Amino acid sequence: GLVLGMWPYLLPPSMTLWEAAAPASSLGFSLVGLVVLLPVILGYTAWSYRVFRGKVRADAGYH
Repeated sequence: GLVLGMWPYLLPPSMTLWEAAAPASSLGFSLVGLVVLLPVILGYTAWSYRVFRGKVRADAGYH
């Protein structure tokens, strides 16, 4: 309830959420970086899971 009562002011009553956000050019730069790097990270994670699949027995571990 408190958050909905303050919407859209980040610092009531002077600054809205949109005034506190970064410029559109910075957000666009971040979006391009996300679009490029996220598939690389997800692909590497999938590849590493595929490479190491079945390498450890179910009963192996610290006892």
